[in-house]
Amino acid sequence: MGRFKTVDLNKVKTVSLKKRASKAEIGFFARPLSLPGAGKFFACLPQFLKATDLNEFIARVARARKHNYPFHLLMGAHNIKVGLSPLLIDLMKRKIVTGISLNSAGLIHDLEIAFAGKTSEDVSAGLADGSFGMADETGRMFGEVVEMSAREDLGLGEAAGKFINRRRAPFRRFSLLAAADKLGLPATVHLAVGTDIVCQQKHYKAGDAAEASFRDFKILADILIPADRGGVVVNIGSAVILPEVFLKALTVARNLKKQKCDITTANFDMLVHYRPTMNVVKRPTEKGGKGYNFVGHHEIMIPLLAWGLKAKVHTKK
Repeated sequence: MGRFKTVDLNKVKTVSLKKRASKAEIGFFARPLSLPGAGKFFACLPQFLKATDLNEFIARVARARKHNYPFHLLMGAHNIKVGLSPLLIDLMKRKIVTGISLNSAGLIHDLEIAFAGKTSEDVSAGLADGSFGMADETGRMFGEVVEMSAREDLGLGEAAGKFINRRRAPFRRFSLLAAADKLGLPATVHLAVGTDIVCQQKHYKAGDAAEASFRDFKILADILIPADRGGVVVNIGSAVILPEVFLKALTVARNLKKQKCDITTANFDMLVHYRPTMNVVKRPTEKGGKGYNFVGHHEIMIPLLAWGLKAKVHTKK
C-alpha cells in the first residue's frame, strides 16, 4: 500500500443532470446549409492568402473523396458545445466525412446532448461550491459505456454510439457518435485520466476506460494508413490531446506500411497553438502532402467549411 492518503470518491455528492443549468441547448444548434450560391461564393473570394488556402484545401478534400481516401476529423469538445453537430452529421450522411475522433470531453458532451438535449455548465459557479462536473447521470452513463466496451470488446467511441442508439436517447439525432454508429463510420475517443469531470465520480473505472481508448488508438492508426496515401485529416479545436494522439498513430501507420506520403492536413482553431501547428500541419507533411492552418471561431469557420465542402465534394450515394 502506498504511503499517501487518497480521497474516497464514494463520498462525493452528485447533482441531477436534469436540474443542472446548462449553457448549450439543442434549440440553438446550427442547421445544415443549403447548396445554392456556395459555388459562386467561393469562386468570388480573392485569390490571396487564406482565401486561396481554403479553396485549395476544399479541392484536396474533393480529390481525396473522389479516389475513396478518408476525410477524418479530429475534434475538441467545443465543437459540440457551440452547436456544430448537425452540420458534421450532415457531412457524414453525405459520405464527405468518413470518420471522427474526439477527446473524452467530446464523448461527455455528446452523451449529455443525446439524453438531455443540453450540455456545458457554469464552471466558476460549480467550482465555488464543489458541484462542477458532478451530474450523476453523466458519470453513470460514461461508466456504462466503458462497461459495454469491455463486455463487447469495442472501442470507446463505437460503444458510446451503440449505447446511445440502443437506449433510444431522445435527442440522438444530434449525437455525432450515434450518427457514426448508424452510418457504420469509425468513431474513436482518446482520453487522459484525470482531465474529465467523470473522473471525479465513483463510477469511473480508469483501467477499463484506458483499455477502451487504447483500442481506439489502434483503430485510428489503421485509418491513417490509407489517409497517408492521399487522404485528409483535419484537427478542429484540440490543442493538445488529439494532435499528440494523431502524431503517434501516424507513426504507427508509417511503421507498418512503407509508402509514398501524400497526406493533407489542416488545423482550425481560434488561436495558433504549438502542438497542432507542429504535430498536425507541419511534421506529418514534411515528406509529402500539404498542411494548412486556419484561425477563426468554430461557430463561423466550420459552417463556412461545411458549405464549401457540400458544393465541391461529390460522392456516390
